[in-house]
Amino acid sequence: VMSLAAARGKLMAIIGDEDTITGFLLGGIGESDKRKGNNFFVVDNNTKVHDIEEAFKRLVARDDVSIILVVQHIAEMIRPVIDQHTAPLPSVLEIPSKEHPYDASKDSVFRRAKGVFSGENFR
Repeated sequence: VMSLAAARGKLMAIIGDEDTITGFLLGGIGESDKRKGNNFFVVDNNTKVHDIEEAFKRLVARDDVSIILVVQHIAEMIRPVIDQHTAPLPSVLEIPSKEHPYDASKDSVFRRAKGVFSGENFR
């Protein structure tokens, strides 16, 4: 497990639909390493759930990634694997996509935080 101080200079990774990935790549987060592979994974209608799970596990295991963004409707497809990841780093953040709005009630990080804090902390 990487310490928070060790996260400086690390990469952000993303799992999402083509439009979301394209936007982030245009913003400069794309990284392709011959040894470690890409720091992004594009999901389309033909992508198997197993492939998404494996991509997530690969990104979690990388020592150069400190944040993994996952489009929320895709996160729903691999929820058990995401819920197994409880380490603070890499942090997993669920984001909306153009077609699917964000729903806090489905976000595993938000649900865990809500269990630690009272509802008054979120008003």
